[in-house]
Amino acid sequence: MDTRAFKRSLHHSDRYNRRGFGLGDEVAGSLEQAYQSNLIASLRENGYQLQHGRLSVKLAEAFGFCWGVERAVAMAYETRRHYPTERIWITNEIIHNPSVNDHLREMNVLFIPVEGGVKDFSGVANGDVVILPAFGATVQEMQLLNERGCHIVDTTCPWVSKVWNTVEKHKKHAFTSIIHGKVKHEETLATSSFAGTYLVVLDMAEAQLVCDYILGKGEREAFMARFAKACSPGFDPDRDLLRLGVANQTTMLKSETEEIGRLFERTMLQRFGPTELNDHFLAFNTICDATQERQDAMFALVDEPLDLMVVIGGYNSSNTTHLQEIAVSRGIRSFHIDTPERIGPGNRIQHKPLGGELELVEPFLPEGPLKVGITSGASTPDRVVEDVIGRLIDLADA
Repeated sequence: MDTRAFKRSLHHSDRYNRRGFGLGDEVAGSLEQAYQSNLIASLRENGYQLQHGRLSVKLAEAFGFCWGVERAVAMAYETRRHYPTERIWITNEIIHNPSVNDHLREMNVLFIPVEGGVKDFSGVANGDVVILPAFGATVQEMQLLNERGCHIVDTTCPWVSKVWNTVEKHKKHAFTSIIHGKVKHEETLATSSFAGTYLVVLDMAEAQLVCDYILGKGEREAFMARFAKACSPGFDPDRDLLRLGVANQTTMLKSETEEIGRLFERTMLQRFGPTELNDHFLAFNTICDATQERQDAMFALVDEPLDLMVVIGGYNSSNTTHLQEIAVSRGIRSFHIDTPERIGPGNRIQHKPLGGELELVEPFLPEGPLKVGITSGASTPDRVVEDVIGRLIDLADA
């Protein structure tokens, strides 16, 4: 498929909307009531700190809803207001936050069912309204919905669209796209659908394996077994690793994406030499500003003396998981929770350790003066952060 031509055609359709409906003022009250917090606004104005008895809370100086998330949620609310009686679907979670998605369900927004890891669009009919979430949808899903005669409301974050444009450029110049991301993550699935030839690498370890192969240090069978589900159909490492461009899932750890880019540049330089490097390597900056700001703020926060860290966000939220990684890398006692209800009753917390399953910790808060760091992923409303702080205060006072 000529994905560029398809996108141009779709964008000119009178059944496609990516700018909202001009109903911002009408939905502002509902958004403020559901997601904003006077307490968090006050903390932002007072050095991101709160002192209550023995409990000292320090917030990261960048956390929570980013502009792209705010835009996507507002557009979803506008869509319900603009189409008060039509059947509305969303192809996935609007963002990776359970409370936000539950609010949409309460507004009678339907979620495309998934069976065995495959989305079932059979219930979507001509004339239905379908919302594409903040991290986008595959070009195949867009094509299906367009051919079915659906009204498409596209809330894809512009930073994600920027990555799609990058892999389109790779494809145009016959470069393979090396995508730093999680192969099953919705954003990476969408990005790879716009790419030509691609290979997804999860981390530096996988990137090093690819670079070793480029330099003749790997075996083809082992390579293909490792990346069988992370590459484009018909991928041939001997043919397709000669001209490379790097892109990323926007929510990955910024420092690792940059390190992976430098590794591939050094590798291509070593193999082809400086005079031919530009014929074999392309680099574009596709790191999301909001992701970068939240990670930078987290690095600053963990430099402070903290007794423990609470990271708030959906368990399937990539950017939240990377915030947790930062705390763990500094050896700070850290807890990743998705909702305030994970704290209590009593001095307990149910949390998800990095790479593990949910576990219950009791006692949670130690005795004596206590300094707790708090941050939240880009899909977490301020109201949720306020409720977490409220529960921490209750435990500290008990």
